[in-house]
Amino acid sequence: MADIVVLGAGSWGTAMSVLFAKEGHNVTIWAYLDSEVEALTRDHENEKLPGAKIPESIFITSDMKKALEGKDLCVMAVPSNAVRSTARSMKPFVSRGFKIVNAAKGIEESTLLRLSQVIEDELPEADVSVISGPSHAEEVVKLMPTAIVIGSHSAETAGYLQETLMSKTFRIYVSPDLAGIETGAALKNVVALAAGIADGLGYGDNTKAAIITRGMAEISRLGMAMGGKAETFSGLTGMGDLIVTCGSMHSRNRRCGILIGQGTKPMEAVKRIGQVVEGVNCAKAALRLSEKYSVEMPIVQYTNKILFDGLSPREAVDSLMLRDPKTENPLIPFDK
Repeated sequence: MADIVVLGAGSWGTAMSVLFAKEGHNVTIWAYLDSEVEALTRDHENEKLPGAKIPESIFITSDMKKALEGKDLCVMAVPSNAVRSTARSMKPFVSRGFKIVNAAKGIEESTLLRLSQVIEDELPEADVSVISGPSHAEEVVKLMPTAIVIGSHSAETAGYLQETLMSKTFRIYVSPDLAGIETGAALKNVVALAAGIADGLGYGDNTKAAIITRGMAEISRLGMAMGGKAETFSGLTGMGDLIVTCGSMHSRNRRCGILIGQGTKPMEAVKRIGQVVEGVNCAKAALRLSEKYSVEMPIVQYTNKILFDGLSPREAVDSLMLRDPKTENPLIPFDK
């Protein structure tokens, strides 16, 4: 049994908190707003996860000191654009070696840092890991079998987190490849927007399969250029997370893309989703990274044009389909 604090009272933070509490851990939820604390304490339910009861044993607070003091580990589940500010507010209460597991997915646009690097930038004394994989909060909170990956710098930390957090409904694998895990986690949201746009346009399974497969090729190329390992992109945090995000109606990114494909203006679509759409937050950073590392990423490029330059989805599809002919894998030679 561990004393765990989950920072962030969104759907993912709430789902993990409920999961950990049901496994017998002492759990605290930190929420940014006092109004969130009041609503969660009063209703024992998060409106973003209707029907999922928050156990009364979970302590809920907006006081960072109370949230962190005496804890064995911290799981950060705040939106990607709040990771730096949250880490900064943690600094007075974080001792050397304190274990932090980041669950947010994204790239910091201003610095192009992965989110674990953002946390380490603010909290260099902390022991930072990441958690990622195909794991919709709506299913995790219902204790549906889920498999994820924890990435850590040391085998000791990875083993501790695996032993502490794994359960019969939450299987955890471990990996040292933080670069690969985080790149896959962030960029799959951009590809899921593209997949949703195709759905909104009324295209079918052929189109979806092409976007997922070629999207994975783009993610892998960039991820390896950034130091990730090829094997990671065929695993849970690569292809696994991409498939679930592109194919499920639980996915905010896919649902936002569907609205855009149906003719809704991109920022209006984000408003209609009503929650953070990480693919929109990450799209510009993904494009800048492709330019920085000279990696061709046409799906990311044209998704940016739809989101921010006013290109119509149908024009984007036409441009993608009519690009210069390519060999699928230039590393495989012809016999003749």
